[in-house]
Amino acid sequence: MERDQQDPGHRHLFHVPPAEGGDHPEVAYFAGNSLGLQPRATRVELNEDLDDWARLGVEGHLDAARPWLPYHELLTQPAARLVGALPSEVVVMNSLTVDLHLLMVSFYRPAGDRTRIVIEDAAFPSDSYAVRSQARFHGLDPGTAVVRLRPRDGEDTLRTEDVVAFLDKEGDTVALLMLGGVNYLTGEVMDMPAITAAGRKAGAVVGWDLAHAAGNVPLSLHEWGADFAAWCSYKYLNSGPGALAGVFVHERHHGSPLPRFEGWWSTEAATRFEMTPESRPPRSADAWQVSNPPILAMGPVRTSLRIFDEVGMPALRERSLRLTTYLRELLDEVVATRPLSVITPREPERHGCQLSVRLHEGNAGALTKRLRFEYGVIADARQPDVVRFAPVPLYSTYQDCRRAAEALAACVEETK
Repeated sequence: MERDQQDPGHRHLFHVPPAEGGDHPEVAYFAGNSLGLQPRATRVELNEDLDDWARLGVEGHLDAARPWLPYHELLTQPAARLVGALPSEVVVMNSLTVDLHLLMVSFYRPAGDRTRIVIEDAAFPSDSYAVRSQARFHGLDPGTAVVRLRPRDGEDTLRTEDVVAFLDKEGDTVALLMLGGVNYLTGEVMDMPAITAAGRKAGAVVGWDLAHAAGNVPLSLHEWGADFAAWCSYKYLNSGPGALAGVFVHERHHGSPLPRFEGWWSTEAATRFEMTPESRPPRSADAWQVSNPPILAMGPVRTSLRIFDEVGMPALRERSLRLTTYLRELLDEVVATRPLSVITPREPERHGCQLSVRLHEGNAGALTKRLRFEYGVIADARQPDVVRFAPVPLYSTYQDCRRAAEALAACVEETK
């Protein structure tokens, strides 16, 4: 397609799976919001770390080409640039829900009338499980301690003004506001600066789950003033299944008396091998680390972050909007005559690279199977009735978008 020649993206940097159906050798891959594709450099650079282990054994902690002892520091600055933070505010560690729990140990401190945790009703289930378990841990009834904000009747997405209005009215009961920066189901981008400001004005702690935001939309966490945030690296950050997550803790909390769980990596690096019984935590997000980092799991994250540094989030966001605009134009033609609707907000500032389609008839899982095995299009089903299409700007093409729209039209009959 002429559009792909003019706006080629960076598909050559990735392995694209072969198609299992349709007329094209490679899939049209729209599931990067669930698991990103593998960068070609990942295997090469991971093998370099494996070779150092084979060659050096324990001495690799200091003598490897990328020494293991300070390895996590190689990820800090690129991760900070990705989310708009100071390097001291970011650390890559653990997995997303583990990190949210470690952060809530510090930042969810219910007291008096201020005990509630506010999330969105369409939060990803693991966030729901996490906040409910935190409420129970503090001896509270999650049925009343957890507030789930819902869209207005007949609407699919949560309005910023409704979140702000709730905080204005009931903010003095809120201990923690923790929303998803980009909603996993609808693809809606929340107004993170406005909601953060409203939450802090109400006296609540504000945290963000950025699983669907990091690597998808530009972020300015330090400037926005959120207390904390966490994100995973296996979706838009293309670091592999179950990849390590990232954590942001605003610098105003560094060195604070907030409670934290501690372990070997919670203490200052310079004193780590003194083997003293008491931790001396650094004045940075590193203080929230517990265990020593898994080097072979960090390698793919480092490889991916380098790609984001080289390409840049501004350029990726611009291409993302071009791709989603094109895909939405194609989907508009398809849904106009079929029992389908696009539930992702139309305004560019209110969506990332995901467009979600709701089926008014049929089953989302059955539809995505047909798309894959009959047309070579991989999309993502959220049962019972939502199919998510994510044209990822690093590797998706305009031809992919046309293939997806044509396959959807072929799979869903027009309304008679």
